[in-house]
Amino acid sequence: MARALGLANLLDHQVGGRRNLIINGAMQVAQRGPSEPGITTSGYYTVDRHNLFLSGLGTWTQTQETDAPDGFANSLKLKCTTADASPAAGDALFVMHKLEGQDLQHLKKGTSSAESVTASFWVKSNKTGTYVFELLDQDNSARHINKSFTVDASGTWEYKTITFEGDATGAFDNDNEASLQISIWLGGGSNYNSGTLQTSWGALSQTNRAVGNVNLADALDNYFQITGVQLEVGETATPFEHRSYGEELALCQRYYYKIGISGNTAGIGWFYTNANAYLNIYSPHGMRTSAPSLETPNVTNGYTLFSNAGSSSTDELRVSNMGMFNSEVYNFGMSGTAGEAGQWVLSNGAYIALEDEI
Repeated sequence: MARALGLANLLDHQVGGRRNLIINGAMQVAQRGPSEPGITTSGYYTVDRHNLFLSGLGTWTQTQETDAPDGFANSLKLKCTTADASPAAGDALFVMHKLEGQDLQHLKKGTSSAESVTASFWVKSNKTGTYVFELLDQDNSARHINKSFTVDASGTWEYKTITFEGDATGAFDNDNEASLQISIWLGGGSNYNSGTLQTSWGALSQTNRAVGNVNLADALDNYFQITGVQLEVGETATPFEHRSYGEELALCQRYYYKIGISGNTAGIGWFYTNANAYLNIYSPHGMRTSAPSLETPNVTNGYTLFSNAGSSSTDELRVSNMGMFNSEVYNFGMSGTAGEAGQWVLSNGAYIALEDEI
């Protein structure tokens, strides 16, 4: 007869359904590429779903690394390439992850039964000291709760856990917009650190967001790495919920779907007129909304339609109709035969992507 598992053993195994609210917490998926140098503004760069907020605090290189703690293959790394040891009042730097309200209803926020959540992650940095982990409610006049953690040893992977009590004020909207923003602060000016750290849920006070936080930008080559990010219901951090690469990619493609690389076929297109060529793009899992945006680099002859009459190239594609599952792009000024179909081929660094981030 099989021996019953004790509580300690159960906590060493995945039990129940999906636990981790974070998408791509193991930093596996990087559709935009593995490296982005010279970053001076906010945006999504390498690893999917992890957004960088940057306002006036140095210059950075962001990379998807293969350096990671045991049990992980990748991490997200930020490295300072232009230092700023004296932040202006409004300067800020943090890594953030946004979650849709419809995925958070089980947290029971805004009720007397609001659930606590626990964050866990692995971190590595040469900059020891205090950092701040923030939960920001974007639905209810920006309520927030902020708790600190410490990087104790330089250049060493360390495991951290932080528990946040539930919030009985303000329910999350049941929609596909951003309801919860998770931020890991890496530096900020006096607008963000001159108050008292907001360690319980309350109305947003900017000066209480990053109190005591180190300034990662204070020296050239300072770096910060993170992986194994998990946010789950309850007051206990359980082992990281590993998902297959294919499942993680599918979750990421709801927000950013990149098709084709230079030299590959992007899809089947057709000439609507002798000078007007179209391409349909089918999202395999559906985008977040019915109106994603088109991302295509403008490169010389990057988009070529090969048909029975020959080939015709263009430097850019434009939006015709955008949809959750099917989008249509086009270009005027090409040369072909109305009604003919063919292959759209990418070259010279061209690609096509649908973006629907929150």
